[in-house]
Amino acid sequence: MPLPPLRPSPLVAQAAARLRGQIAAGEWPVGAKLPGEATLARELGVGRSTVREAIRELAGAGLVRARQGAGVYVVATEPGEDWSARLRRASVADVYEIRMMVEVRAAELAAGRRTRADLARMDRALAARDRAFAGPDDAALVDADIALHVAVVEAAHNPLLTDLFAGFAPVLREGLLDLVRLVDVRASDAAHGRTAHAGLVDSVRARDPGAARRTVEAELRRTLDALGALPGR
Repeated sequence: MPLPPLRPSPLVAQAAARLRGQIAAGEWPVGAKLPGEATLARELGVGRSTVREAIRELAGAGLVRARQGAGVYVVATEPGEDWSARLRRASVADVYEIRMMVEVRAAELAAGRRTRADLARMDRALAARDRAFAGPDDAALVDADIALHVAVVEAAHNPLLTDLFAGFAPVLREGLLDLVRLVDVRASDAAHGRTAHAGLVDSVRARDPGAARRTVEAELRRTLDALGALPGR
């Protein structure tokens, strides 16, 4: 079915919206091949470069996928939910379980790959956590705690692990803030918290992957159990 010409600018957004509407309406069902760039450009009344950018937007939304040498095919009729949105909807406990998988492996890698600069960064983060623990600001304590774990993950020198952990950080921060506000962490967890975090840094310093794994796993398990006990979790 021919498409009516589009109004001027922003052409890419309009083209993407029009094609998205055609897909949603069933003009091209899942598995169907889109018409070629020249055909779409003619029907939409735009240049081929505009069509190309519009299709890129659809691909980014998970609606179409290009097959090398075969064309562009519809793979979904509704946009997929991006990872950030999915994380925002997830429970803190669910995120923490994934965090454990990621950070336990990251600690092992850090023990084998850390540099002097990594150790210096971890030592500074541990000292900052100690200072925050001694102060009254709950948000500062949570931020300092996360910063220490970020330093360990970064010492693994895997940019994908670093990015994945960074994606968890906002949800983790929310859950940890709930925890420190509802539980007197400074009174009930002072010894364990300092010992666990210092032990993690020492394990990485000693290049002991097994100790690093066990230390971070035990610490995160304690926090996960505490989060699971919070009202509404």
